[in-house]
Amino acid sequence: MELEKDMQEKDFWANQEKARSAGRRLVVIKEQVHAWDTLLSDIEELEKLSALEDKDIQKDIEEMLEECSARFSKLEFQTLFSGPYDMNNALLALHAGTGGVDAMDWNEMLLRMYVRFCENMGWRVKILDELRGNEAGIKTALFEVEGAYAYGYLKAENGVHRLVRISPFNAEGLRQTSFALLEVIPDLGGIEDIKIVSEDIRVDVFRASGKGGQGVNTTDSAVRVTHLPTGIVVSCQNERSQLQNKETALRYLKAKLRQRAEQERVKEKKELRGAYSEAAWGNQIRSYVLNPYTLVKDHRTQVETQNVQDVLDGDILPFIEQYLRSDRRKK
Repeated sequence: MELEKDMQEKDFWANQEKARSAGRRLVVIKEQVHAWDTLLSDIEELEKLSALEDKDIQKDIEEMLEECSARFSKLEFQTLFSGPYDMNNALLALHAGTGGVDAMDWNEMLLRMYVRFCENMGWRVKILDELRGNEAGIKTALFEVEGAYAYGYLKAENGVHRLVRISPFNAEGLRQTSFALLEVIPDLGGIEDIKIVSEDIRVDVFRASGKGGQGVNTTDSAVRVTHLPTGIVVSCQNERSQLQNKETALRYLKAKLRQRAEQERVKEKKELRGAYSEAAWGNQIRSYVLNPYTLVKDHRTQVETQNVQDVLDGDILPFIEQYLRSDRRKK
């Protein structure tokens, strides 16, 4: 395997972050190969059993066939992940859009939904930065997801999400429509080929705060980095160390810059992030309706369900799978 040959080179481990990433990629590939080999072996065994005229084992054959079919479907779906970054971890940013306090509350609901989805997938989630609203909810949140094919799956969720419900913040009990934008970027590690000139950035430090303004630190450990040529602003306050927060913020900034360069290269295709959409009317990829009826509908694939609570609890895999399948057919 070419990757294994690369790992045997003398200078391969000079870049520890790149080496660890390659190691994780190799593990995933080997797991896939093993899964396919095991499935093919089980199918061959099934064929041998099917040739036997023994009625007592027919039930066992049917159960094995059903299990093999489910395993094949899962492995077949993984062939959709052919993009250069699909195996990577993912960086996600949530932004409250039109809707005031309701939009910020909706933003927090989405954060909970994605955290639960990721946990169900066996992925690790780490909140990197969070700016809470004055009254309720979250204005913005940045978090990383670590796991096999995290970006491959989550890239399907990039876009504007719309909520319709009776507002808990409206004294008259009126129905409110709120919007939030999710950005999904592949985690590219240190990205050695992306160079940031010190004169092009402004680094501000401030005191990190916990939810609701609680747990304010006594040191200026939180970091905000502004890339002056592009106006991109990133921040991180998850770590106690100012240095660690700065390193994480710069990693996210590099990912954003790589994404921007890729968008310029592919122009209309915009393969990594898709065209930027304002979190407002007419741009939503999915609607979540809680009143006057219950329905979640993906406007790209027309997949829908009335089990809104299940979706908000993280059951979004059917939407993701259908989008990825339809997106591949388009290509």
